Amino acid sequence: MNKRIYSDITASIKSLDPTAEVSVVGNDIKKITWFDNNPNNITEEQILAKQTELEAEYDAQDYARKRDAEYPSIKDQLDKIYHEGIDKWKEDMIKPVKDKHPKA
Repeated sequence: MNKRIYSDITASIKSLDPTAEVSVVGNDIKKITWFDNNPNNITEEQILAKQTELEAEYDAQDYARKRDAEYPSIKDQLDKIYHEGIDKWKEDMIKPVKDKHPKA
């Protein structure tokens, strides 16, 4: 299984039913314990489909996570705006990061 939290079996179940009372051993679909007797009758197929959906959503935001890691601090950005203006801030600080990590 993928290590990302968004592909976790428990996260997938909770996405399908936020009130579900469940435990999963080793992120194994075959080792689910329903403490509330699975009142919505969530199936393994639904869980796996939701897991795939959550992984796709996570992957689609990869560019945003990479941008966030590379943008200068807010303090540095505000200082740039104050001293050199918005256009210079966009050109020097924002555009290079957006160009490096384009939105898919």
